[in-house]
Amino acid sequence: MPSLNKVILMGNLTRDPEIKHTASGTAVGDIGLAVNRVTKDEQGEKREEVTFIDVTLWGRTAELAGQYLAKGRPVLIEGRLHLDQWQDKETGANRSKLKVVATNVQFLGGGNREEAQPTPQPAQQRQTTQTVQDDGEEIPF
Repeated sequence: MPSLNKVILMGNLTRDPEIKHTASGTAVGDIGLAVNRVTKDEQGEKREEVTFIDVTLWGRTAELAGQYLAKGRPVLIEGRLHLDQWQDKETGANRSKLKVVATNVQFLGGGNREEAQPTPQPAQQRQTTQTVQDDGEEIPF
């Protein structure tokens, strides 16, 4: 039977991107994403539920995120779930954490994007989102 592992999330960054490089020079970035869900309780009162998700970015996507994203910035992430497993160095206990490995990132409106980039041309001024795919290619949206 075929399987599918795809995640689509939209939320705000909980911290600035942390960018590192592998021994071979490939950029790898970690971001935290807060995704809000508003529901109503039995009395009709609105309740907000927040889910915090760790996301890993690779290659040019990681580099661009480090350059243009900052805490609080809204983004849309497409990716896949990945289970990290390790052994705790202090206790020796087995540990695991579910995270998302991004394959596509859209930088949504707001934030300091205009300050971080050169002055846009007139056609670029209307652009409110930017998509970055894991192959490093930028596609205006």
